[in-house]
Amino acid sequence: MTRKKTSTQSSAKSAGMRSKAPAITRASAVLKLLAKCGNPLPLQVIARDTGLVPSTCLYVLRALVDEELVAFDSDTKRYTLGAGVLVLAQRWLEQDDFASVAQPLLDQVSGEFGVTSLGVQIFGLDHIIVVASSAAGNNFQISARVGSRFPALISATGRCIAAWADCSDSELRARFKRLRWDDPPDFGEWLQQVEATRERGFAVDEGHYMRGVTVLASPVWSVPGQPSHAIVALGIGSALKPSDTRRLGKKLDAQARALNVHFGCGRD
Repeated sequence: MTRKKTSTQSSAKSAGMRSKAPAITRASAVLKLLAKCGNPLPLQVIARDTGLVPSTCLYVLRALVDEELVAFDSDTKRYTLGAGVLVLAQRWLEQDDFASVAQPLLDQVSGEFGVTSLGVQIFGLDHIIVVASSAAGNNFQISARVGSRFPALISATGRCIAAWADCSDSELRARFKRLRWDDPPDFGEWLQQVEATRERGFAVDEGHYMRGVTVLASPVWSVPGQPSHAIVALGIGSALKPSDTRRLGKKLDAQARALNVHFGCGRD
């Protein structure tokens, strides 16, 4: 769902200047690039796209190969993610209670409404990551893979995050301006929708983030404070009647509340 190629190089450089552990920042930039690209990459491309000096990039790659987090093909001289990443991901999935508890609820929503359902983890106002997914058996589906990463304030999930965010409208406006939408909503209108989300317990984005796609989301608390997760539903806008959308929103709200009870937390 990426709108356009982001500047990995500039972000890696700025992150490196802020980090107290630059070696970790460099390794993280390399791993994220290889994960995002999906195809084997040569040293020159990795160095260019991460903003690293080639000699430094080679040092990082060799260390990652030694740790089996990156694999190197000596014939093509290209690098890809290694099997060690899968081991780490599997260990995380085994320890993440939210994904396992939310999965049957997501399956229920997908089967009942014919939509794609997601469980996402929220990382403040920065970004969200898909940690669970369930697709309906329709011929035409909207998909988002586990591990996919999106800006925090985008779409319906963003309205949920903003509704309980501990920040000013001016900070929200600054972040809002950096978001990429197919049909950007007016900020004032968006703030009203954020307030409505706080009152009814779920948010709706009708074609703003992705044209022709309706997205609904409801926040979940697994720890006290601000929402830590959200459950999300995506469907083709023309296939969801207004009554279906309201019913789906209430379903997500009920399921989010059930998850809150499971984790012993709730909305303020």
